[in-house]
Amino acid sequence: MAETLRYSDAELLEFKEIITKKLDSAKEEYRYLVNQIKHENENGTDDTGSAYVAIDDGSASQQKESVSQLAARQQKFIDSLETALVRIENKTYGICRVTGKLISKDRLRIVPHTTQSIEAKKNQYR
Repeated sequence: MAETLRYSDAELLEFKEIITKKLDSAKEEYRYLVNQIKHENENGTDDTGSAYVAIDDGSASQQKESVSQLAARQQKFIDSLETALVRIENKTYGICRVTGKLISKDRLRIVPHTTQSIEAKKNQYR
């Protein structure tokens, strides 16, 4: 049985740093979005706000829905990054789950949470 190739500990550390930076940024963005959802009516215009409620209701709920979708997408991204960190700890990071080959470093630097090589991704749509 052939030994599975993997990235060295030094390479895994480089990827861990990339992921950690992206994770910090993603969490900050998520907190901002959640804050937008929670505090949408705290604009300091409470005394005049009620005059425009009927006009603004539709667009406000549409905007809230849009922000909620962004927050959900951001949470999914955070989960993917955290899972990638687990793969680094397990030393399985960077191995394509379809082909079993190493995913290129360039791809991992751009999409550090990916679990598929370009080859596997292309074959997925054939």
